[in-house]
Amino acid sequence: MVAMWRVGRAIAAVCVLTAVLCPPAQAAPTTAWGSCAGVVTDASRIPAAQCTTVSVPVDYAKPDGAQAQLAVIKVPASGKRLGALLVNPGGPGASAVDTVADMGGDLAGSPILQQFDLVGVDPRGVGHSTPQLRCRSDAQFDAYRTQPMTDYSPAGVAQIEGILRDFAGECLTNMGPDFLANIGTASAVRDMDAVRDALGEAQINFLGFSYGTQLGAAYADRYPDRVRAMVLDGAVDPSLDPITESVNQMAGFQQAFDKYAADCAQDVECPLGTDPTQFVARYHQLIDPLAARPAATSDPRGLSYQDAFTGTVSGLYSPRYWPYVTSGLLGLARGTDPIDLLLLADDYQQRDRNGHYSNRQDAFTAIRCIDSAYPTDPAAWADADRRIRAAAPFSAYGSFTGYAPRDVCALWPVPPTPIVGAATSPGPGKVVVVSTTGDPATPYQAGVDLARQMNASLITFDGSQHTVVFNGDQCVDTSVVNFLIDSVPPPAGLRC
Repeated sequence: MVAMWRVGRAIAAVCVLTAVLCPPAQAAPTTAWGSCAGVVTDASRIPAAQCTTVSVPVDYAKPDGAQAQLAVIKVPASGKRLGALLVNPGGPGASAVDTVADMGGDLAGSPILQQFDLVGVDPRGVGHSTPQLRCRSDAQFDAYRTQPMTDYSPAGVAQIEGILRDFAGECLTNMGPDFLANIGTASAVRDMDAVRDALGEAQINFLGFSYGTQLGAAYADRYPDRVRAMVLDGAVDPSLDPITESVNQMAGFQQAFDKYAADCAQDVECPLGTDPTQFVARYHQLIDPLAARPAATSDPRGLSYQDAFTGTVSGLYSPRYWPYVTSGLLGLARGTDPIDLLLLADDYQQRDRNGHYSNRQDAFTAIRCIDSAYPTDPAAWADADRRIRAAAPFSAYGSFTGYAPRDVCALWPVPPTPIVGAATSPGPGKVVVVSTTGDPATPYQAGVDLARQMNASLITFDGSQHTVVFNGDQCVDTSVVNFLIDSVPPPAGLRC
């Protein structure tokens, strides 16, 4: 089973950095801000930006115990200031510091940056925060990606689970049980409020993408009076169990695959052919042989089965990536270089040109394993495999065997602390949910359901991408700006 990272990719193309952060924060609200040079890639785009860290307990039950340092960036409002707008790009595991650095340049001169301090907080263990959650070396991650993970015989399942147990054990060894047990969203919510306090704000404004909607909804549930306005784009429905959420997500990727294949078929040279009834079969004809023998590429690593599938999924996040999926599949069909699928997989896994990985995927796994209770009964995962094969046949290797590996979270070495149940409303008129009809990673219905749970306004965007706010759609962006600045809700039933 593939676990997808949930991140607003339109604004979250982040870079891998190992720079030392600014000095630790002092007691709120006298936070010591410093330069962001050496923290973000190009601080010249955001000359007014300031960076700092805020110290929080690793375990809130032990406030005087070990501390984590949260990395924080602030791009101050350039005009009449309304307050702070905190941004989380999702993942879990994506860097809000890097995202806000990009947004600060892209939105320069906009009403948002005129009236709000734009703030990014890297959750504990993530991005520039320390200690950084990292379970494996670059070489170990490269080796992991060569494993096909396709043999669902009893022996094959045992071998796959052994790989997953090894990964979980590396996380425990590298991070320790206390840090690993406190990495989840419940702690991140309290961390975000610690930053609010350090900023000296009575209330926050919040823009959350993808997993960031889960973080925002959890914050609104715990601190409803501290929310002024909240926009949640690419919604995660917190009421779903993890298997149902995964099945729904894979159904969303199947929908995106079908749209991609139909678009590809407009060209007679489409590697999937032109017969819609054969798109999935043709796809498997191209990638399934890689489980036994990776394809040669201009990169000496070659293209493994796992990378071919991951690269495809990476390309399905937005139509802007579809040409690279086609290029890679054409390479497989023609026996030429399918390098674009490898590069898409590198982008998904956050591997840079020097072969160094960010810690996004390690953090993603650790956070989701703490956030939900995963069944440990192997029969539940065999049934999940059956459901996913039906929902997303493009993702299914071979035939159903009645066996399937358990998710790594079912094998996790520390117990979860799940946030259970539907989201709640922080009050009338405080929340707007944006949901995209063809979103592959966070399906449209999740946004409808989250808006209902939070008594929020819903903006529907007709498109085939993952998240849309501040990505160039005037209808969406105008409504979001009016809501954030003037507290004017979007018209009922708005479709963009």
